Amino acid sequence: MGSVNESTVEGRIVVGVDGSPSSRRALEWAIGQARATGAVVDAVACWVYPTMYGVVMAKPESGLGEETGHTLARTVADVAGDDPPVEIRQTVLLGNAAEELLGWSAGADLLVLGRREHHAFVNVLAGSVSQHCVQHARCPVVVIRDFGSDH
Repeated sequence: MGSVNESTVEGRIVVGVDGSPSSRRALEWAIGQARATGAVVDAVACWVYPTMYGVVMAKPESGLGEETGHTLARTVADVAGDDPPVEIRQTVLLGNAAEELLGWSAGADLLVLGRREHHAFVNVLAGSVSQHCVQHARCPVVVIRDFGSDH
């Protein structure tokens, strides 16, 4: 495979960021890929109002969106540093992470997600954002696994 002329390649890589170790690794990978291809990175964080039995447990002014924005900004700063090697745009969305990431990645060149390793029973009950996106995305998806601190 030949080298990429970064001045002629444009694209968009969407990466889901929630501050977890696996999402940090996904962001690192996305930045490396964007650097190699000349793409822009869209770092996206999602949040929802907590509910219990269908009842919203937090008021709109609860600050959850702002907290999510701070987590996103802190994660991007920690991973990319003060002078990122590529353009990184940050977006906070209200809604189900899987659905919002699918919508945001429409037309993207790549969707990059972290995946936490859970016991199989947890995945059956809670589902998986990465699994849902792999099954329904309209662009290629890269899933970066979190092997834990011992790997």
